[in-house]
Amino acid sequence: MATFRGAGLLVRQFSTTAVREKLAELPLKLYGVNGRYASALYSAAIKEKKLDVVHKEINAFMNLVETDPKLKDFLASPANKRAAKRDAIAKIAKSQKYNNLTANFFNVLSENGRIQLSTNIIAAFNKMMSAQKGEVTCVVTTAKALGSAEEKELKAALQGFAKSGKSLIIEMKVDPALLGGMVVSIGDKFIDMSIASKMLKYTNVIKVAV
Repeated sequence: MATFRGAGLLVRQFSTTAVREKLAELPLKLYGVNGRYASALYSAAIKEKKLDVVHKEINAFMNLVETDPKLKDFLASPANKRAAKRDAIAKIAKSQKYNNLTANFFNVLSENGRIQLSTNIIAAFNKMMSAQKGEVTCVVTTAKALGSAEEKELKAALQGFAKSGKSLIIEMKVDPALLGGMVVSIGDKFIDMSIASKMLKYTNVIKVAV
């Protein structure tokens, strides 16, 4: 019960006022509501030595929500009261045998009217886990899907940009609006090499000249 209350208090502090309790060292600084809740859960899990367990359980919960349209709509609807959502989450936690820290975290989200943000908060938590493992997310967006040989060559080239001790987790996306070229996002760095951006640049130059 002490762990339950401690984690709940920590998250509430994050969502309302400055945190007075010192957090465990975080591998990544995240901001906003999602970042604050994710950081609070990560810190509590580190202190309780349940990081891997919590990581596994919250992602299992996210997968459950994403694959159950009725549950997803129920949790997202503002028409449903917090108490109803809290009770539903409690039943899920019991049936899935979540540990107290995980169950309490979702309970606090329900009580604070934040359960509809759970997917985004879990995504933020996953970013922290990747950072802890030395993983850096790299998102490559192209106008059309690359061939297997091209994609393999590109990924090999991008891995060369990873700092010592770090590994790139490369995600490929397609956006026809780019027209051609690509957009690469590595960590907090963003490189736009798309034809669309070049056209916009030239259009702006022409407008200024005219």
